[in-house]
Amino acid sequence: MNNWKIKVSIFINYFLFAILLNSVGAVILQVQNTYGISESSASVLEAFKDLSIAGVSFLVASFIVRIGYKNAMLIALGIVSITCLMMPFLNQFWMTKLLFASIGTSFALIKVSVYATIGLITKDKNEHISLMNFIESFFMIGVLAGSFVFSAFIDDLNPQSHAWVNVYYLLAGLAVFAFILLLTSPLDESSIKKESTENTLGGFNEMLRLVIVPVVLVFVASAFIYVLIEQSIMSWLPTFNSKVLHLPASLSIQMASILAASTAIGRFLAGIALRKIKWLFVLLTCVVLAGILVIVALPLAKNLGSEVITGWGNAPIVAFIFPMIGLVIAPIYPAINSVILSSLPNRQHGVMSGLIVIFSALGGTTGSLITGHIFEAYGGESAFYFSLIPLTILIVCLIVFNKLSNSEKAELKSTGGH
Repeated sequence: MNNWKIKVSIFINYFLFAILLNSVGAVILQVQNTYGISESSASVLEAFKDLSIAGVSFLVASFIVRIGYKNAMLIALGIVSITCLMMPFLNQFWMTKLLFASIGTSFALIKVSVYATIGLITKDKNEHISLMNFIESFFMIGVLAGSFVFSAFIDDLNPQSHAWVNVYYLLAGLAVFAFILLLTSPLDESSIKKESTENTLGGFNEMLRLVIVPVVLVFVASAFIYVLIEQSIMSWLPTFNSKVLHLPASLSIQMASILAASTAIGRFLAGIALRKIKWLFVLLTCVVLAGILVIVALPLAKNLGSEVITGWGNAPIVAFIFPMIGLVIAPIYPAINSVILSSLPNRQHGVMSGLIVIFSALGGTTGSLITGHIFEAYGGESAFYFSLIPLTILIVCLIVFNKLSNSEKAELKSTGGH
């Protein structure tokens, strides 16, 4: 079967959701300017996105087979098409909450379905790995593109302008195109229809049995803390650029793309380093370097002078240096995921993936809420200095995780066994 249409549809899906998911930082900045929302109130947008991902992922892990992968993706694209079109018309803060709830719900459906579909449309392990890497790389391209797409619709001369919501017409059009392409793409799901309905309750029970294993508990704590750090920075970097560094709103969003680019580069370089160096040494080095970067870079945000910043050419050096934290924290998340998954039998990877998505989403929500409240009460510099606390906790978690992962492989292999 010729799978080019379904593959193109998957790429477009991931590109679209990379823009939508990572637009939360830009939208947090814009709702403050347009609707007069405080930092602490704006921070709830991350919760609407991430809690939707967590809740739906928990259900999807067991019910997705009954829905069908293609149907689940069509439902997701239909939801975001409608809510993107609603945004310019309703144009209120409550609508942004509904928008991100729909984005989170849809992404949970998309991610689980895409990962499962890859196995249906590839012939062997090498093709599977190749397609997976291309898809994840395309996701990062979407993250980078999103910063420039959103900034193009922002009126720097009128911060209160509502013109930025017109970007959702473009995104709705992309979602509709992806929907039509997927609808007309053949996908043979006959092999998964043999799954029995008993697997629904089985999936829940296996997830509960797995999460009480000590090494899994420490792992989910590590994943939670990492995403808390990552999202607290990613979601609030545009606001930091605007309110602390005094960059124009459009430039604040554009320069936040440095974080996405440095994260992509960091994961590529770590893929090479981890082939030869023990993962714990690499990750601990990364955490320490991240802490040093915070301590060195943030003082540069003081005494910036009175020069009006007009573009990349005269932006302060801290706007370039601080986002490079993505370079050093990037390897942590994929590495710990790989360690825990390689400790489990293949049949449990789906359940473990559900736990990863759930606790990652909870970490993202917590990080954004805490950062928003600190930002409002004590300012942007203090909000980012806060990252030193979870970075310290992460060092402890990684050391304990390494010790338990070496000693409890046998217990993991037998968890949920028959």
